[in-house]
Amino acid sequence: MHGRQLRRFGGAPGLRDEGMLRSALERPINKWRYEQAPFDELAAAYAFGLAKNHAFVDGNKRIAFMAMMVFLHKNGVAFSPDPAEATTIILSLAAGEVSEESLTRWIRDNWNSK
Repeated sequence: MHGRQLRRFGGAPGLRDEGMLRSALERPINKWRYEQAPFDELAAAYAFGLAKNHAFVDGNKRIAFMAMMVFLHKNGVAFSPDPAEATTIILSLAAGEVSEESLTRWIRDNWNSK
């Protein structure tokens, strides 16, 4: 998924920190195992972990967004947010201006949007 995003939008390839990638990917798994968290929280956990952990040399925000979208889609969730709004929230998430909880609310608020 990361390689496809780089080919499409450009950027430097490479994994900067495998441990940070594992940590980001295990966040939602742990939320599911220990909290039985709903899909909106799990999707937000993917985006938050990937955006904040900076595991890749480039494309961390893009992969955060794509992981969130793919997770929701694979789980049968109709989620198609406004592209400009989605860009703003992911940029704000990466900058520390939006919390994981706020992202969860945004996902829930945009559930089934067209």
